[in-house]
Amino acid sequence: MKSTMQTTPLLISTLLRYGTTLHADQEVVTWTADGGRRLSYGDMGVKAAQLAHALRGLGITGDQRVATFMWNNAEHLTAYLAIPSMGAVLHALNIRLFPEQLIYTATHAGNQVVIVDNTLAKPFSQLLPHLTTLRHVIVNGPVDADTRAALEAAPHIESVHDYEELLSSQPRTFDWPDDLDENSASSMCYTSGTTGNPKGVAYSHRSNYLHALTDAQGLGARQGDRSLVVVPLFHANAWGFPYIAMIAGLTLVMPDRFLQAEPLATMMAAEQVSTGAGVPTIWNDLLRYLDEHDVDTSTCRQLMVGGSAAPPALIRAFQERHDIEIIHGWGMTEMSPVGTLGVAPAAAEFGSDEYWAYKSSQGRLLVGVEGRLMGPDGAEQPWDGESVGELEVKGPWITASYYLRGDETDKDRREMEGKFSDDGWLRTGDVGVLTHDGFLKLTDRSKDVIKSGGEWISSVDLENHLMGHPDVVEASVVGVPDEKWGERPLASVVLKDGSSTTADELSDYLEGKVAHWQVPERWAFIDEVPKTSVGKFDKKVLRKQYADGQLDVKQLT
Repeated sequence: MKSTMQTTPLLISTLLRYGTTLHADQEVVTWTADGGRRLSYGDMGVKAAQLAHALRGLGITGDQRVATFMWNNAEHLTAYLAIPSMGAVLHALNIRLFPEQLIYTATHAGNQVVIVDNTLAKPFSQLLPHLTTLRHVIVNGPVDADTRAALEAAPHIESVHDYEELLSSQPRTFDWPDDLDENSASSMCYTSGTTGNPKGVAYSHRSNYLHALTDAQGLGARQGDRSLVVVPLFHANAWGFPYIAMIAGLTLVMPDRFLQAEPLATMMAAEQVSTGAGVPTIWNDLLRYLDEHDVDTSTCRQLMVGGSAAPPALIRAFQERHDIEIIHGWGMTEMSPVGTLGVAPAAAEFGSDEYWAYKSSQGRLLVGVEGRLMGPDGAEQPWDGESVGELEVKGPWITASYYLRGDETDKDRREMEGKFSDDGWLRTGDVGVLTHDGFLKLTDRSKDVIKSGGEWISSVDLENHLMGHPDVVEASVVGVPDEKWGERPLASVVLKDGSSTTADELSDYLEGKVAHWQVPERWAFIDEVPKTSVGKFDKKVLRKQYADGQLDVKQLT
């Protein structure tokens, strides 16, 4: 039987129209040294139209790539809406990538225009001579004469514009095309390139649309919420928040470059924040600040955490000491990126062991995301909360392939092809278990599992237990070579200022929390755990520091 339903395409322009019309009185608040700078969604709709006209004037007439090199602010949010809606492709450059990775991703994507925040213009000008596909630079905010001259000096750059001046002369409405293919690319994101070159993922209008709808439902997002979005708009599609805001009518509080605990706490109180999203390192710093200062967070009911596993001690501390629920999320760049959310089932009694077990998991698979666990022998594992395997996923906002330009190395192509099973499932590289009701509990990344004497040790479990110690700020555990066992865990620990806790005391602390044979013999006390460009613990740096003898390692007997 033939369907009788209309086939209106799922486009970003639909979300733009909806958010800037039906939620026109909501706003984006950009934090500055002087407090919040405000732009209503209604006015942002005008800015989006003007930006689209300006880009048309710079030659963006089809699906060319338009890059951003920006913090979280109103202008970046406007780009998230305007660029895909006009039929072009947004590429939010990760400002924290190493220069060679930035050059690779910008060139590989073929960016033609870039919008740059003025506070980032000087370092960007040093990259610009290598970004040879770019033709036009738009600077958001004033820059000094030397920086402007450096931007204009690149021989391939045809023009450098001031954002407000460029937009001010443009028409206030735009005829957003409604005949775009919903499966065409709307935006691009690159993995952080921990092995080989970063890999590009081209999101479609359809994938972004469906992801935002489902994520909004899973988070309980609602009109009038004031959400502190600390997760960068240049990281993993900003977890969908620009589009969630348009659907649900969230007011977004954007921290710009003010990412330390003190200004974030000030924003929470001043803007009466009710929800938020950020990585564990950000929320860990905020927790310490809230514990030490009198900050009014009474309006805040939940904070989403993702990017890496949040220690259970962090989740409990926010709930028990500040009445803020932490919602664990898990996903990947390749998944748009959210695949699970940690909302405990209604049947789990608040505060019970069952409740905390659910809350410390990565969360339940979202509707539309299918998951399966594959054991080392290639056999699918049952969802019993005990059987361990590598998670594979598929669904409508999960990539089916990486973006290929044609000049990738054979090694890169083999690596990209190896990320997918023969029947098209994405191999996540995450190892864990699934409960009967679809909650994911990750035990490690496949590359980070410590293989000791033929048995697996979860580095994540050890890290979580260590970060539950009252004197431990951060802890990262990696496998290092061992003549007898093949590999053994090395624990690198950051202690609170003034703490004299010893390796022996931490070893005793772990006894009874993990099997005796899993307790590390090797310990290092460091000032800070190295981080990747997206705030995850950079374990390859710790492995290299150990191999090069740069760590002061104490070995217990």
